[in-house]
Amino acid sequence: MAPKALDLFQAYSQDKLPREGGYIVSSFFEGRTAYSIYEVVAYSGVKSIYLTEEGLTFQTDGNKLFVLVEPATYPQKFVEPFRRDTKHQIPQRFNELEIYTAKNQTKVMVSKEPIISYGSFTIMKPSGINFSLLFYANDEVMDTLGYFFTETLNREAGIPKSDARQAHKSILEGIKKFGIW
Repeated sequence: MAPKALDLFQAYSQDKLPREGGYIVSSFFEGRTAYSIYEVVAYSGVKSIYLTEEGLTFQTDGNKLFVLVEPATYPQKFVEPFRRDTKHQIPQRFNELEIYTAKNQTKVMVSKEPIISYGSFTIMKPSGINFSLLFYANDEVMDTLGYFFTETLNREAGIPKSDARQAHKSILEGIKKFGIW
């Protein structure tokens, strides 16, 4: 049985990165709170992939979707996401995000439209508890991504399971808008 997902940098070192395309999910957790950012990147038709000090650079176009998890206790919740400090920032305004509020008042914000990266993009090397996972583009990839986000939002961000299921639907709707296939 072919793997559904693999650590991105492990896939690179084992020459298991599909050049025809895939999905990459990178996480950026804040250690002391449930505040977290996920970047979902889809790519296809890779010309080259190379390792740099910062991470892996893909010579191809990519689509990127941001997922921001903001706990109820976040003190700067009134500040637009693009104006926040670097650790808490995504390049979007509130009106560019689908916002889902869970029962515990945690907000899950998802890009309404993907951002297109032309020519190349770099996936940063994860540090600490962060990760970058490669999801193989197969017939089950949407189910796999849905399960992944439901479990991660529930376990890492403390979002109730029923709310995590609802939030993952917004994420998948955004991913389905990717225009690279």
